[in-house]
Amino acid sequence: MFAKAVLAVLSALSGATQQSVPMPLPTEPHPWVEACEDWDEWDKPGPAFQVHGNTWYVGTCGIAAILVTSDDGHVLIDSGTQAGADLVLANIRAAGFDPADVKLLLASHEHFDHVGGMARIQEATGAPLITSLIGAQAMASGEAHSDDPQAGLHEPMRPVAKVLPFFDESAQYLLHRFGFWPIPTPGHTPGAMSWAWRACEGETCRVAVYADSLSAVSSDDYRFVDHPDYLSKFVESFERIADYGSCLLLTPHPSGSNMRGKLMGGDLAQPLAAPCDAYARQQRAALLMRLLREDPDNAYALVGLIAQGQDKR
Repeated sequence: MFAKAVLAVLSALSGATQQSVPMPLPTEPHPWVEACEDWDEWDKPGPAFQVHGNTWYVGTCGIAAILVTSDDGHVLIDSGTQAGADLVLANIRAAGFDPADVKLLLASHEHFDHVGGMARIQEATGAPLITSLIGAQAMASGEAHSDDPQAGLHEPMRPVAKVLPFFDESAQYLLHRFGFWPIPTPGHTPGAMSWAWRACEGETCRVAVYADSLSAVSSDDYRFVDHPDYLSKFVESFERIADYGSCLLLTPHPSGSNMRGKLMGGDLAQPLAAPCDAYARQQRAALLMRLLREDPDNAYALVGLIAQGQDKR
């Protein structure tokens, strides 16, 4: 599979290997656990913390933002809302880094709760934003794409000035420079993206994946069964994430990957299972239930579509 080849490339970028070391249970609650609840408010402040090596959580209690640091500059994934962007900038500083050293911005999906503050972040950093072609169009205009299942539900965002699709030559150079791999994952939105990179702490390295929401949320009158081409791309997105297997999983809503529960258990970076595969299966099952509610008379065909994706693996 394509993702397995990516994993081989990412592994080759470092002589370190993935290691699983038993971790003692924490004796005191993690500061983020004390401050935040599951599915918390989007703009509720939460403390920054180190996830693993060069990877930091700098988002709010309800919306993730991830800072990946390097000697050549830093990469920030997602901004939160327009109000949340200032909390993200404050968390970057609290973690000991200067927003002016952020040289690249990446986006998950083109909704205001995750990237509505990107224009504010770009003002503070001067960094270009890289996303999908549809995502780039939405970020440049501030308007959702007409194919978005939630089109018309959200207020426009502030347009972003410097935005590139991930396949642009300049974007490819920047992604290579900072060691990021783009993973197109349309479904929750038509321009949704996920991202993979190498997170190392000493000799212990993990392939980190910031996997998009992959949830089948829409306006009341939208039916996924009426959009077979879109649905097919959605199903392929599950496979792209599942192939990363035992990744270090992070998601735009921290509760989507049970971040609070993992922190209560001790360490986000420990490969105790196959979280990317489990996450894809969970979101695939949720889509299946949605399809069965939309069109129960064609249940077998819908089940077959999902099963076909599973069989590819």
